[in-house]
Amino acid sequence: MEGESDIRMRSAAFEHLRRLNATHDYLSSQQLAEGFFFEGNRIPLVNPQRGIFKPRQMEHLLSIRTVFPKPGAKIWYDDQRHVHRQIYQSEDLVEYAFMGTNPDAADNRWLREACEQKIPIIYFIGIAPGRFLAQVPAFIAAWDRHALKAMVGFGQPAAHGGAAFPDEQPARRYALSAVKQRLHQATFRQAVLTAYDGRCALTGLPEPMLLDAAHIISDKHEALGQPVVPNGLPLSKIHHAAFDAHLIGIDPDYCLHVSQRLMGQRDGPMLEALKQLDRHRIRLPARPRDLPDRDRLALRFSEFRSAN
Repeated sequence: MEGESDIRMRSAAFEHLRRLNATHDYLSSQQLAEGFFFEGNRIPLVNPQRGIFKPRQMEHLLSIRTVFPKPGAKIWYDDQRHVHRQIYQSEDLVEYAFMGTNPDAADNRWLREACEQKIPIIYFIGIAPGRFLAQVPAFIAAWDRHALKAMVGFGQPAAHGGAAFPDEQPARRYALSAVKQRLHQATFRQAVLTAYDGRCALTGLPEPMLLDAAHIISDKHEALGQPVVPNGLPLSKIHHAAFDAHLIGIDPDYCLHVSQRLMGQRDGPMLEALKQLDRHRIRLPARPRDLPDRDRLALRFSEFRSAN
C-alpha cells in the first residue's frame, strides 16, 4: 500500500500539473525540471537522464517519460506519425519499454510495484524536442519481464482529487480517446507553428500563446481533413475566429479576402487593422512541402464566397 506521505506528495504533483495544463498546450523541459513544491520543498517531476522516475522523497514511482527525437536530417515534425503511431492505433493500452535488459533493475521494479499496487502516475508524452504533454493520471496496467515492457493505461481524475484505475476496457478506451485528441491537437499545432517560424500567417504576430493552428479543411472531412501542415495555418485567435466564421477567406493564390460585412463596418483600430489585410498575400512557410494546399484552399474559399 502507498504511504500517506506518498499519497499527499503525489496529489500535490497532480494538482500542479492540472494547473499548468489549464493554461499550456504543452510543457517544456524547463517546466519539468522546475518540479513542484510540497510542504516548502521542491520535488523533481522527472530525471533528465532517464525515462522512469521516482523522487528520493517518495517510496513509489511518480512518472514515466517518452522523449521526442531531436532534429536530424529531417525536420522533426515529418516523423510525428511514426513516433505516435502506437497511441493512435491502440484500443486501450500502450507499450512502454523497460530501462535496459534487466527486469529486476531498480527502474523496472518501480514499474512492477506501480502495476501491482495500481498506483496512479504521470506520463509525459513527447510531442516535439523538449516539449511534452503531461497526462494525468496514467497507470501501469501490465508488466512483462520476458518481453521487457510494461503496458500503460489512462484514467480519469477522481472527485476527491486522486485518480481511479480503469478496471473495465470501455473506461480505458474512453480515457485513451481523450489522450489521442490532446495529442492530435498538440502535435498538429506545434508542427504548424514550427513550419511558420512561430508567427501568425496574416500579421506576423510571434507570441505562441496567442496563436492557434487553424484547419483549412475541418478534421471531420474524411478525405482532406488530415492533421498535416499543408492543411494548417497559424492564426491569432481573433483571425482564427474570423476564418472559421467565413469573415475572412484565403484563395488558392494565398491572397486574403475580407468579407463585405466587415469592410462596411467602422468600429475601432482592431477592425481597421483586419480590413487593411484585404487583398494582401499571407506569410508562407520556408519549405515548399509545407505550403498551404491549393486544393484545400480552393474548397474552403468556395465556402467563404458562398457565405458572402
